[in-house]
Amino acid sequence: MSFAPTLHLPFELPGRPRLDPVLLTLALCLVFVGMVVLASASMSVAEADFGNAFHYVRRQMIAVVLGFVAALGMLLIPISLWQRLSGLLALAALMALALLLVPGVGLTEKGATRWVSLAGVTVQVSDPARLALILYIAGYLVRRAEDVNERFAGFLKPMVVVSIAAALLLAEPDFGAATVLVATTLAMLYVGGARLRDFLLFGLLALGALAALAVASPYRLARLTGFLDPWGDPYVGGFQLTQSLIAIGRGEWFGVGLGASVQKLFYLPEAHTDFVFAVFAEEFGLLGSIALIGLFLALVLRVFSLARRAAKAQMWFAAYVAVGLGVWFGLQSFINLGVNMGLLPTKGLTLPLISYGRSSLIMTLVSIGLLLRIHHEVSEPGSLTQRRRRRREAKR
Repeated sequence: MSFAPTLHLPFELPGRPRLDPVLLTLALCLVFVGMVVLASASMSVAEADFGNAFHYVRRQMIAVVLGFVAALGMLLIPISLWQRLSGLLALAALMALALLLVPGVGLTEKGATRWVSLAGVTVQVSDPARLALILYIAGYLVRRAEDVNERFAGFLKPMVVVSIAAALLLAEPDFGAATVLVATTLAMLYVGGARLRDFLLFGLLALGALAALAVASPYRLARLTGFLDPWGDPYVGGFQLTQSLIAIGRGEWFGVGLGASVQKLFYLPEAHTDFVFAVFAEEFGLLGSIALIGLFLALVLRVFSLARRAAKAQMWFAAYVAVGLGVWFGLQSFINLGVNMGLLPTKGLTLPLISYGRSSLIMTLVSIGLLLRIHHEVSEPGSLTQRRRRRREAKR
């Protein structure tokens, strides 16, 4: 893989946007499924808490509209602009995560300070921060390709930035978001050509730090190990997981039917957020669950396919961004599904485009809009990106 210099393109509105029909269809299908299962999973708790069975559905629908508007905005912005702003975006992400921990700024819920209120909308800061840092890592890989390939310092510099962000996330605490961020960064560096020994050295240091954090906090250690035997403490530490497993087991092959879930009736905590997949599995069964997992797998593979196309077009920044977003979608989905099935400890991560969570949904749709812009620039024969690439090739 060869590396091209950073491209600085003027602003360019697509007269006739070339949308990726597969990516767009997959995203729309997941949003539709998410609204259906959210309506089923949230009605009982919404009626009890707010006197309105459609409270969460209505709020999520507003987020869908805002997300699609934001995605359209991303489609109109050239990728080169994000490349130029990537450093400032990373700085803004770190500042936002730090400000979140200032008393009186962040909103605390269930012992975690992860949210801020903006114009009446509760935003989980880790979501936009993650996207900003993915853009930063992509820009760094383009600017410092040789350093990343040949020097440990080139590998270490972006990891220091990401480690600071991860430390701020752990202070909230948000172990799940920190895990996804670090893993996504490592995947991007691997694709960018970082040496295997650099990964091994950093991995040993990171595992040692995580082990120390887990042992130092009995609460965190209990959460990390409780999933191994939830039936040993089914009414306290293992309550969420046992109820999730009961829901999944009740679904059997074909499910109990839409709206017929029993576990969502105040048995399964967070049925409309972290454990919405358990409700889906109970109502649609194993076959429905396989179909939903297939949609996520198809989405991730489509994003990686777009990354390969961008690399072939020598649009390296766009390629790295697509890799980062694909790893983010895939890893977060895998972790959420693993938590619901008892394969992983509880992390507090939503299922992208499915779970209730307005900031998560909006940022996922924003990322989809960014991917659609990448597809447009890769596919548009007359785009400035393609014309400049052809001129470079003609000079060789």
